[in-house]
Amino acid sequence: MVDRPLFLATACLITISIIFSYSLSSFAVLYYGYSSFHFFLRQLIAGVLGIILMWWISRRNPDAYVVKFGFFLFFGGIFLMFIMHFLPESLATSAGGAKRWIRLPFFSLAPVEFFKIGFVLFLAWSFSRKFSLLEQKSLKEEFLTFLPYVGIFLIAVYLIAILQNDLGQIVLLGMTLALMMIFAGSSFRFFLMLLVGAFSLFFVVIITSTHRIMRIKAWWAGTQDFILSLLPASVQNSLRVENLPEPYQIQYSLSAIENGDFLGKGLGNGLVKLGFLSEVHTDIILAGITEEIGFLGLFFVVCLFIFMLFRIFRIAIRSQNTIYYLFCSGIGLILGFSFLINAFGITGLIPIKGIAVPFLSYGGSSLLASCIMIGMVLSISKKTK
Repeated sequence: MVDRPLFLATACLITISIIFSYSLSSFAVLYYGYSSFHFFLRQLIAGVLGIILMWWISRRNPDAYVVKFGFFLFFGGIFLMFIMHFLPESLATSAGGAKRWIRLPFFSLAPVEFFKIGFVLFLAWSFSRKFSLLEQKSLKEEFLTFLPYVGIFLIAVYLIAILQNDLGQIVLLGMTLALMMIFAGSSFRFFLMLLVGAFSLFFVVIITSTHRIMRIKAWWAGTQDFILSLLPASVQNSLRVENLPEPYQIQYSLSAIENGDFLGKGLGNGLVKLGFLSEVHTDIILAGITEEIGFLGLFFVVCLFIFMLFRIFRIAIRSQNTIYYLFCSGIGLILGFSFLINAFGITGLIPIKGIAVPFLSYGGSSLLASCIMIGMVLSISKKTK
């Protein structure tokens, strides 16, 4: 039987997204001169299509399509991310000076969203052959086994972090890669070695980009007072940095969360969407939700999301096929980390990365890709004990 609670939880999250794509888009529709239902109708269409697609995929036999479809998304994503940088502006939409979307009739496709599904499937398929929970390897053997994946990950770094100027997605994929190796049977000491390497690469990518350095400075501007207050006065003066950029995104996000209080201002009555933060219905949607329906409403959304992740990992644990076990685990990690990175970013705990909240943030590509993920997990759920 298909895991119906997982399907229903996902459908509820999509419904919430559709409601807030209307409620939180007030300024955006005025600024761009759109109809007041512009974002609502687009998200409604994407949501309905996503639910239908999720249901249709869940009815398929996973043994016949999961691996093939995953490889199609993996290599197709690489191909599209590469060629879109040679497409004219009329066919590719830019953000921050980098092309991230391919324009199609009535729809803009973000290849990276679908590549993430293929990336997880490729790792699941490959790790099931390279690692074993019953086999103990030396650190050198683990390193040699992992070496080919470094090349694959560097390709992703080039296509996403460099060509698309999107470091957040690389952080997401890197964390998923490392933890999937643990699930596949890698040792914890090798995991620690990977963390050191990842932080080194992360540092190099940041210092070579002015845009990313400014993001780090903006984050430090909003958090240095709190962090330095925990240190001795003599140390505070030496670490304090003056003349930093104003962290307006974090400030307004925190202000919206504070304004929401316990019960919120009421659906449609939020203030942060009125030009203080542009397009709150996208990456800052958790702050907008909290302001309008309060901490109580946010608590319900978080519980719904946690329940969804619980069902995914439950399916993973009950899968007897190693590929299915690793794939479902990877999907749970991708969705969970996306939520945490976004939540930590808008609250100032980490620099804002621009990662969408799965099923909640406005965006057709993100929503459809997330529905495909869940559809594949639902299909696999039929093969569990």
